Amino acid sequence: MKLLLIDDHPLFRDGLSLLIQHRLDLAEHGGAEVLEAGGLQEALALLERHVDVDLVLLDLGLADRQGLGTLTEWRELAPHLPVVVLSADDRAGTILAAIDQGASGFIPKTVEAPVMQEALRRVLSGGVYLPPLPTDAVLSADPVVADDEGLREEPVGPDATLGLSGRQLDVLRLLVEGKPNKEICRVLSLSESTVKTHLSAIFRKLKVSSRTQAVVAVARAGVSLGRAA
Repeated sequence: MKLLLIDDHPLFRDGLSLLIQHRLDLAEHGGAEVLEAGGLQEALALLERHVDVDLVLLDLGLADRQGLGTLTEWRELAPHLPVVVLSADDRAGTILAAIDQGASGFIPKTVEAPVMQEALRRVLSGGVYLPPLPTDAVLSADPVVADDEGLREEPVGPDATLGLSGRQLDVLRLLVEGKPNKEICRVLSLSESTVKTHLSAIFRKLKVSSRTQAVVAVARAGVSLGRAA
């Protein structure tokens, strides 16, 4: 498993890289090799030499870029790679906005090593890690129209299917990776109308009304979807 860490603080990069490669138990993923970059262009150059990167860890605050615009720009540069935001700004609004812009998860920089290990394990298994979020903050992101009971709160286990069919799970995996509808169509060889039908069914079964809420629901359920093909 190969990770790309983008952060403009060398000491933090080196420390996290050592933690991931030598202290965290990621044996089920064959261990983890960490590539380091101090900015987006340096990261893009690394990707040209390492086409087998599996996951990107991105800090929102770089030397020449600050905030969610960093994520937006990176998603435009490398839309095919799942990216998890790693940030000191763990406000609910920032977390939900990052998910809305295609992040596959959000790990606060303040977490301790055991939480970082669990977060990476979950993400590398195709799940989602998010810090605890108040339900009202999630529901205020988009009005819930599918169900008045709100989002699922109860953990259902990593191997649960959430009541979804195999093809719906395929679509959900790609949604969690931040893929837009057109990319889901391409990867799964489905028409846009078919993808929209699957998304409607997914939202209904997860009791949500948006892509962002669906990602949050997967995080809260603790489900491992596996990596999308």
